[in-house]
Amino acid sequence: MYMRAVINYSSGPGSVEIRDVPIPSVLGPKDILIQVKAAGVCGSDLHMYHDIQGFPVKRPVTLGHEYSGIVADVGTEVTLFQSGDRVVSETPAYVCETCIYCRTGHYNLCPNRRGFGVLEDGAMAEYVKTREAIVHKVPDNVSFEKAAMTEPTCVAYNAVAHHSRIRPGDHVVVIGPGPIGLMCVQIAKLFSPGQLMIVGTSKDKNRLEIARQFGADSVIVADEQDVVKEVMSYGDGFGPDLVLDAVGISVTLKQSVEVVRPGGQITKIGWGPSPVGFSLDPLIQKAARLQGSFSHNYPMWEKVLLMMGKGEIDPLPMTKVYDIDQWQQAFVEMDSLAHAKSIIQPNP
Repeated sequence: MYMRAVINYSSGPGSVEIRDVPIPSVLGPKDILIQVKAAGVCGSDLHMYHDIQGFPVKRPVTLGHEYSGIVADVGTEVTLFQSGDRVVSETPAYVCETCIYCRTGHYNLCPNRRGFGVLEDGAMAEYVKTREAIVHKVPDNVSFEKAAMTEPTCVAYNAVAHHSRIRPGDHVVVIGPGPIGLMCVQIAKLFSPGQLMIVGTSKDKNRLEIARQFGADSVIVADEQDVVKEVMSYGDGFGPDLVLDAVGISVTLKQSVEVVRPGGQITKIGWGPSPVGFSLDPLIQKAARLQGSFSHNYPMWEKVLLMMGKGEIDPLPMTKVYDIDQWQQAFVEMDSLAHAKSIIQPNP
């Protein structure tokens, strides 16, 4: 039995196409086969499409790690799920289960972790095989399209609610109105910040409007305004309590260090392979905290799904849905910043 899948078949820009590949037919005792109903396009998928990713890739590989669907089959020892359940799956297709991080629930930091769509076949396909340990049931009132956004929402939740110290009344700045930055705005808004700013560029016009819809109090356009001046103009002029860098390049990190309040915090979510190229001494002088935030774990998925079910989080306004045959249009339009997030439906 075969299925259609969006395959990154080799290195080199544009080496992606739809191919017929075998449906995963051999399930381990704790494996679950999911019929995919919605799969989000991540920035990392676009990077692999252009072959500019800064991480190792196993090619050929089926793309996609943000997905939801229906349980189609289960392994002999699966007890928590059955055929027909509406579910989402986390992203680590494999973890070692024996290192200190796996044993303490921080399996997202497992040094042997292999993610869907990068080192293991992913979910831009009609079916995907996953592990019972990382599957979650989707609330009845949450659509498959919304559920497929659980993963990027959990990235934002981990950065804002877990790693960052944020209190009501805080001055918060989000740099970058991509999907993660936009969801950081939604999560941060739940903490009732005194001022919530978003920084983007003139190319981000559509996404910056979504940021306002998601709760941003003010928008700063970096190529038209002085970012540092605009950020520092709020309140007592000492800068934001929290900066969330969802871009990751050297320029945005430098801006973060320049504006962060003495004793404040920078949480870096975005990746950037280039060297920093500037001194971090101002960070020391300010006694400010700089830290990374990566991925997510089981309790975060449960909480995010609960909040989606209650209507406290809704990523859908930043999305546009495509059939799997329109995968290239989904990639190109998201890449052009026409909207923040493309969702592909392998089984409409």
